[in-house]
Amino acid sequence: MISRGNISSFIRNLGMLEFADRTRFELEKLRYDKENRRFKEENPHIPLPPDYLMYESFGMSYRSYFMSGRENAKFLKHHFSKFIDLNNKNILDWGCGPARIIRHMPKIVNNGCSFYGTDYNEKSIAWNKKNIDDVEFNLNTLAAKLPYENGSMDIIYGLSIFTHLSEEMHFEWLYELKRILRPGGILLISVQGDNFLNKLTMKEKKIYQNGELVVRGNVKEGHRTYSAFQPKTFMREMFEGLEILQHHIRPIQGGWIPQDIWIVRKN
Repeated sequence: MISRGNISSFIRNLGMLEFADRTRFELEKLRYDKENRRFKEENPHIPLPPDYLMYESFGMSYRSYFMSGRENAKFLKHHFSKFIDLNNKNILDWGCGPARIIRHMPKIVNNGCSFYGTDYNEKSIAWNKKNIDDVEFNLNTLAAKLPYENGSMDIIYGLSIFTHLSEEMHFEWLYELKRILRPGGILLISVQGDNFLNKLTMKEKKIYQNGELVVRGNVKEGHRTYSAFQPKTFMREMFEGLEILQHHIRPIQGGWIPQDIWIVRKN
């Protein structure tokens, strides 16, 4: 039997993965058309990003984009509050995309906190600035450089961002995030860990089980089709010098494969 990982690698090696992904977007758009139109009719007050921006960062269901963003914001608040007081804090969504999560943070967290979002997608940031209130947005590049001052952020989170970066960028971006994180501040990230083993080819599994990062490139780095898989050994080595507060592996539920959650503190 040919695995999905082998099929993906074959398409990637042919240089056709972006075309295949664009085709998938069009099919997903058709699949959710009726449901999405109904959601817009029922919720005319909710601003929604252009379809491809939504798909590129999450998927094509308007309802899931909005509802999962709100639930993720609650999930993050719960985990933040275990390790840091949530009064008058600066909170950064690193790789915010079209604001799926950060748009909900001002209402869900509040307590005098300030909220920031940064992303390398120019169209997402332009849409965010026009449509999302109470959040300060910044356009960054793929290079690990942000405009924030040293130690200016109390909390930084990045969901499925390292999953689209090369090994070099893992270390460069972590260095930059540590720079802007204040002592005592926390960083929460999600990565593709052990739950994704069945998606790997035999060759990739050997690399992963040896504790090394697995990277699927041949496409634009940072795009959803650029994929990285992070074993525990690699993550612990990357976080050297930071205090690991929690590593949480959620169980696979049906067809949904959750990413590992890592929470670390800068001492």
